[in-house]
Parts: sequence; C-alpha cells; structure tokens
Amino acid sequence: MDAALQSIKTWFQGLKSSERQLVVAAGALLGVAFVYWALLAPLSRAVHTRETRIERKQQDLAWMRSMSGPIQQLTAARPGNGVGGESLVVLIDRSARQAGVASALTGQSPNGDQGMRVRLENAPFDSVVLWLASLQQQYGIAIESASIDRAGKPGVVSASIVLVRAQQS
Repeated sequence: MDAALQSIKTWFQGLKSSERQLVVAAGALLGVAFVYWALLAPLSRAVHTRETRIERKQQDLAWMRSMSGPIQQLTAARPGNGVGGESLVVLIDRSARQAGVASALTGQSPNGDQGMRVRLENAPFDSVVLWLASLQQQYGIAIESASIDRAGKPGVVSASIVLVRAQQS
C-alpha cells in the first residue's frame, strides 16, 4: 500500500505545474461528482418521493372531508334510523308478524343492553331469511349470532338468534 502510494506521489511530482493543476482540478471534480451521486441524488429522490406521497395523501384527505357531509346525510336518512324509541321486543314481534314467522316465534329474552335472543321453532327457512334481511335493511338490526337447525320437514328450521340494534353515532 505504501509502495503504491509512493509511486503515485513520485508520478505526481514528475508532472509539470500545469499538469499538476489539471490533475488536482479533475480530482476535485471527481470528488464533487462522487458526493453528488453517492449522497445527494438518492436523498433528492427520497425527498421527491415523500413530497409526491404527501401531496397524494392531502388530496385523499380533501376528498374524504368533502364526502363526510353526504355520507352523514345518507346515514341519517337510512331506513331504520327513524324507529325512534320503539322497543326491540315490539319491533321484533311486529316484524315477525309482517314476515309470517310470528307463529314460529316461541321466545324472546334480553341479551345485553341493545340485544335480544329470539327462538323460532318449525319456521319456514325462506321466511326466516327474508325476515332477518328485513330487520337489517329497514331497522338496522344486525345478527350477532345464530344457530339454525333442520326441523322435521324439508325447508323448515328451528333457530336461536341473537339480534342487536346497530350503534347509532
């Protein structure tokens, strides 16, 4: 290593003054280029990438803010939000009669603050599914859990279902 360094030093000393200045200037230029390509260019690309990402996130945020009003209006206008203070027991009983499954409704018991456990015996499966869909779409009542078993005849089921009122914001 020392020998290589010494030979470069001897070569450099053997150059004319103008050649030495040219070698020093070229070395300085190579040093600046190395610093730019090794440090500044990757840093510049990273900054540009971050700026682009921030700009995109700001556009997304602006869009989300612009959509919050219409979403709140749609949520407020959703069917079922107007059920007011109607008891879940009354709502389930009335809707079961409308869906034609009231005769199969053998029991209701509270399940927490906003829930009701419902028991159906020998109910037509299709009617039960339509009734549950109606509860969700019209009144915002969701199924928390359900256990549905076949009854004696094809298409007839017995079920234990936990229904909950969707949380209003």
